[in-house]
Amino acid sequence: MQLGAFSISLAVKDLAASRAFYEKFGFREMGGDASKGWLILKNGDHVIGLFQGMFEKNTLTFNPGWDSNASKVEHFTEVRELQKQLKAQGVSLVMEADESTTGPAFFVANDPDGNPVLVDQHV
Repeated sequence: MQLGAFSISLAVKDLAASRAFYEKFGFREMGGDASKGWLILKNGDHVIGLFQGMFEKNTLTFNPGWDSNASKVEHFTEVRELQKQLKAQGVSLVMEADESTTGPAFFVANDPDGNPVLVDQHV
């Protein structure tokens, strides 16, 4: 199962304060829109998403079709196929991708401790 790029999406209270904090650890902005309440920061292969007012909880995020630079990869397992594989293994989803569509889509599962796992395909 190829899940694509991995990042942690943090539900932050103060986007500017969080950005300043993680910049001290060597993270630099690689994307996002601060005016809309979100930024993507990177340090080497490590990616952190900062989201103010968008998520209730910190979320594990996987992006099928992307590498750690948010560049499209040639071969990947499509989000709907990943969803089918997980459902076949008994994983309950709290949000599902519409399997009758193609292209960008996402689904969400909660791990046994209630941590959201977002599989979010942008290509």
